[in-house]
Amino acid sequence: MSNSGPHGATQDAWPRLEWEPQVWLPASGWGVNSEFGSGGRPYKSSVPAPIASLTPEPDTEAGEAAEAAVQELSRFDAELGTRVAGFAPVLLRSEAASSSQIENLTASARAIFSAELGSKSSRNAELIAANTRAMQAAIDLSDALSPTAIAEMHRVLMGDQVRHTPGEWRREAVWIGTKSNSPIGAEFVAPQFERVPALIDDVVAFSARRDVPALTSTAVAHAQFETIHPFTDGNGRTGRAFAQALLRHRGVTRNVAVPVSAGLLADVEGYHRALTAYREGDVSPIVLAFAEASLRAVANSRELITEIDAIKEGWRGRLTVRRSSNAWALLDVIAQRPVIDSATAAAALGVKQPNVYPALQTLTEAGILKSKSEHRSGPFWRSDEVLAAIDRFAERAGRRERS
Repeated sequence: MSNSGPHGATQDAWPRLEWEPQVWLPASGWGVNSEFGSGGRPYKSSVPAPIASLTPEPDTEAGEAAEAAVQELSRFDAELGTRVAGFAPVLLRSEAASSSQIENLTASARAIFSAELGSKSSRNAELIAANTRAMQAAIDLSDALSPTAIAEMHRVLMGDQVRHTPGEWRREAVWIGTKSNSPIGAEFVAPQFERVPALIDDVVAFSARRDVPALTSTAVAHAQFETIHPFTDGNGRTGRAFAQALLRHRGVTRNVAVPVSAGLLADVEGYHRALTAYREGDVSPIVLAFAEASLRAVANSRELITEIDAIKEGWRGRLTVRRSSNAWALLDVIAQRPVIDSATAAAALGVKQPNVYPALQTLTEAGILKSKSEHRSGPFWRSDEVLAAIDRFAERAGRRERS
């Protein structure tokens, strides 16, 4: 594999990580399990090479898979066409939930949608709701990707976790594996924090190039971002939001956030192995992982959309009120947001809040909605049918197909 940059530079392979010596000085040298004594201990932090002028060349299998995946992503995005408004919100939330699940953050669709309305019954659901906001921020910022945009994605994601300095590059060491209080023996130690700003500038410059195929560029930029690990927490979720922004930035998707993370869920260990291979100088596994994840995500999303279409058709057969009733207009709202409160429903329809209660009552009497009072939040209405379809999507995402 060779890599030639725009200025003609060539090298034999994608650069492997280099390492530099550091000394770990614990905050305290005493305690029941202390292993430090009174002095520091040596360890090594990674030193990623700049990639802005390098051109990744994945192997034939990965390159062809990436090309096929881009075609399928674009086709699926175009297929939704005028129906995008009805499905973009559900797909965005599915991507956020899947990305969170890779970090072992799970919650039911009902809990996630309820958390968006202010329910405090599930901390995981609150974190996933925050990830949805980060994904939306990533898409909103995709026209002008910059270090500031990446920091904003993290700020939105981690806004209520001030100990992780939302939206700010880290000022401390971070690592993966081993104990939480020491990088000694860690599986991977991210670059020293002083290197982070320049590395982020570099990966943004790489992402801006148009001579690298879109999915290859997205996969490599994501892997480089995860290697930089610029924040104290939330790097994986921010990095996958960054990937969504890159797909939109390159025009692969124009209307929806195709839940690529749902495809990665089918083989999380393989995804992590691909990141390790990237750090060892091989771009092919991460490109292939993103390509296969994209193809799985499209197939899964098509199944979800088919199910929701069938549910909505069933609703139309059950609703017998006059066509001018707000109940009919609420059907599309419920398909997008299967847990709602009266304020959300009224805002979606552009009516005053008292005027939406008859429509909610009509849909409840027709068996389309169920109502429950949420602690401190007032009544919520929900569609168990749509929620079940979204939960089935999540189940399929986490299930690896047998070959």
